[in-house]
Amino acid sequence: MSLFEFFADLLNPSLSFLPKALAVAVMSSIVCGVVGCYMVLRGMAFIGDTVAHAVFPGLAVAFVVGGNLVLGGTIAGIITAILIAVFAQNRRLKEDTVIGVFFVAAFALGIVIISQAPGYAGSLQQFLFGSITGIPDSDLYVVGITGMLVLATIFLLHKEFVSISLDRESARALGINVFVLDLVLYVLVTLAVVISVQTIGNILVLALLITPAATARLLTDRLGAMMFLAPVIGAVSALLGLYLSWSFDLPTGGIIVLTLTVAFLLAWFFAPRQGLIAKARRSTGTEQPAVQASPTSPMLEARQ
Repeated sequence: MSLFEFFADLLNPSLSFLPKALAVAVMSSIVCGVVGCYMVLRGMAFIGDTVAHAVFPGLAVAFVVGGNLVLGGTIAGIITAILIAVFAQNRRLKEDTVIGVFFVAAFALGIVIISQAPGYAGSLQQFLFGSITGIPDSDLYVVGITGMLVLATIFLLHKEFVSISLDRESARALGINVFVLDLVLYVLVTLAVVISVQTIGNILVLALLITPAATARLLTDRLGAMMFLAPVIGAVSALLGLYLSWSFDLPTGGIIVLTLTVAFLLAWFFAPRQGLIAKARRSTGTEQPAVQASPTSPMLEARQ
């Protein structure tokens, strides 16, 4: 199928689910791309996976009782985020240890709940791998409004998020409430995950959060550019992934993730300064060494 035929299908009234699928996929990718930048800079990839599993009990409850999936997942994710933030304050336990505890507990609870629903196997597959072609109109609006709220919150608290990512102890000394900001960031990650679960599923949603931001990190040393590139990479990959899955009748979520992975690999090899080929040329003296920024330069730039 050519791109022209794909866009023709998007305008076909009898295929009304297709533009909705594209809209949700692109909106989810944009929100996850922006939120994911903080996760990559802070080394918080594991919490993204935890939150993806933490929303599962709420999704399962909402499905069993016939409620709104986005609302159910949000409530469950926020509860888990609060628990992680509270328990992580204990200095005897590292944050990743606390995350690991709630990671398996939340997912196990979701499995138990969803097993009580009729059509258990089909329901479980829908939650784990996504069902982008079955998105109702109401969820489309919820995703749009939630996404705008997440982006607005990030815009308002950007400097504070960068401060606690750069040096938590210095942020505390400056009077910044690190606990509250951690909690807000966990909630934003939760909301980003919830609006993305229907796109690529509970298992694969971490890719939307991490891969675009990681790809952008390879392409630039500037945080502003990174936060612009990450959602662009995510949105373009979502568009290409949906096109390929529709053309070849393949799972949408899996194809989107593979498209993101290809973009990451291309950046890994061909990025102008941080790519493997550029580094090899510098090491062999075939290219003049570029002035390299420090690993924390994006955050330092944002603070200035």
